[in-house]
Amino acid sequence: MPTPTPEIDPLATLGEQIATDLLKIGAVTLRPNDPFTWASGLRAPIYCDNRLTLAYPEVRTRIAAGYEELIGRGGYRPTLVAGVATAGIPQATLVADRRLLPLAYVRPRPKAHGRGNQIEGHVEPGQRTVVIEDLISTGGSSVAAAEALRAAGAEPVVVLATFSYGFAEAATKFAEADLKWATLTDFDTLLRVAERVGALASSDHGTLQDWHRDPVGWSENYSADG
Repeated sequence: MPTPTPEIDPLATLGEQIATDLLKIGAVTLRPNDPFTWASGLRAPIYCDNRLTLAYPEVRTRIAAGYEELIGRGGYRPTLVAGVATAGIPQATLVADRRLLPLAYVRPRPKAHGRGNQIEGHVEPGQRTVVIEDLISTGGSSVAAAEALRAAGAEPVVVLATFSYGFAEAATKFAEADLKWATLTDFDTLLRVAERVGALASSDHGTLQDWHRDPVGWSENYSADG
């Protein structure tokens, strides 16, 4: 009797494809021996700028389709799509257009002029809202956006993003805020793909993992050694 062929999870395949896309177009760059300085001041051997995906129609279309797959699998039945300013806005727009849903976006804080809005777009009480980020690091901006939507009467049902660094801090913040979340690809998938396509030497894999386990300590030690 022939051995059954294992079922392939299309989301796992999509995760590897999107990781490949991000590396190929330079949306994610790995520099274990010449770290970036993040806005927080921390040094890191990786930098992600998913805004670059907008310049590549095939990539941005694949990402939007991936979000639709996550929404369908989760059974979220959204009636509103909300992007987190600024990089989440265009990705949210793609999803809202595909699903013919209303669109809103959320600033980090209310405007200091005009009507003082933090949320732009029409939000109605009880709207089941999918919140879209471009990437998740600590989860702080995602949770803040969801809380602003809750304060406006909406019901955030999930936060979606293209990429996650997979920090434990993010998982903790989402749990404390009682928020579901999912991403199309993640740090572990990215490293696996990067080695396979030659974007990361095997000898540098440990450096990325050391950083991932303790990004603050790694940054401090690198700065001290430098």
